[in-house]
Amino acid sequence: MRNSRLPYATAVLVLGISSIALCCCYGLPGIMTGIIALILYRKDMRYYEKNKMQYDNLDSLKTGRKLSIIGISMSSIYILYLIFAYYVAGAEAFSDPTVIWK
Repeated sequence: MRNSRLPYATAVLVLGISSIALCCCYGLPGIMTGIIALILYRKDMRYYEKNKMQYDNLDSLKTGRKLSIIGISMSSIYILYLIFAYYVAGAEAFSDPTVIWK
């Protein structure tokens, strides 16, 4: 009988979505929200493993995990881009993105 919901499934989903949305804010907020989502995912999976038949929102938990991994990856790539831009064009690349392509 499935009548309970995992306690952090909605939070994991929201944090996964926000990690994608925040990846362009210099990368750090996207990485932080993605890591928090993965920590909460792990806590909820422990609840789920104890009693698999009790919970009914495992799909949203798994979706949130996938989104947080995508958000962490995108944020990491953006940070690598920022490091590359700083190395190639210096601090001017942050105020004028066209400097890097000249």
